[in-house]
This record gives sequence, C-alpha cells and structure tokens, in this order.
Amino acid sequence: MIPPKKRPGRPEMLSGKRNKIIKAKLTEEEFQQLLALEKEVGINRTELIRIRVLHQSNKVFLNAKTLLQQLDALGAEMGRSGNNINQLARHANALHHYGNLDETIVREFNLLLRNYLHLRSETEKTLRQIIRLIRG
Repeated sequence: MIPPKKRPGRPEMLSGKRNKIIKAKLTEEEFQQLLALEKEVGINRTELIRIRVLHQSNKVFLNAKTLLQQLDALGAEMGRSGNNINQLARHANALHHYGNLDETIVREFNLLLRNYLHLRSETEKTLRQIIRLIRG
C-alpha cells in the first residue's frame, strides 16, 4: 500500500472552523470610523468586529503603543517634578543655614507641595484604573 500523500499548507481545523458569513451595510462615515479604529488598534476588521460584538462589547479599544508612550512621558514628567522639589528643598535648606529663609516662602512652598502631592495621588489613582481596565 502506498501511504497517502501529505498535503502542503496549514492542517485542516477539526473544530471551531469559522464558516458563517454575516454582512453589514455601513455609511461612508461609519466605514471610515471602522478603518480608523482598525488602524489605531492594529488588528484586522474581522477580528475587531468579532471581539467587539461577541466578547467585549463593553470594553474600550486602545492602541497599546500610544498608551505606553504617553505613560512613559508621564513618568518622565513626574521624575522632573521630583527633581525640582529636591532642588527647591536644597535651596531652602541653604537659605535656612545662613538665616535668610523667609517665612512666606516656607508657607508658599508648603502650599505648592500639598497641591503637588494631591495631584500625584490623583494621578496614581487614574493609573491604577487604567491598569484595571487593561487587565480586563
């Protein structure tokens, strides 16, 4: 007996084969929105529609590359803010050492530092929410 000849290419799916086709009509504006979302997210429109309709209808799509770039920029900005605060504290310590530190400067600095700490806390909360959304 001659063994069956191997067929080249991808093996045939035994289960889960997608063989049903649906059609939907879109306006030109809707189609352009779909193309833009496809490009932004980086997946093809069939997969985009399948995920959106069947699995994650309440989820928001995002471009991970853009998100990571923006988070990186945010981290860098927070680092610069920390450096500025350290420089101001060092300058205030030097002025205090020479007896030239004005009380109004201390009050204003403390007010600005409280505001900064509040904004940083809000930023951390927002970042935790983003992480929760990404995890699903």
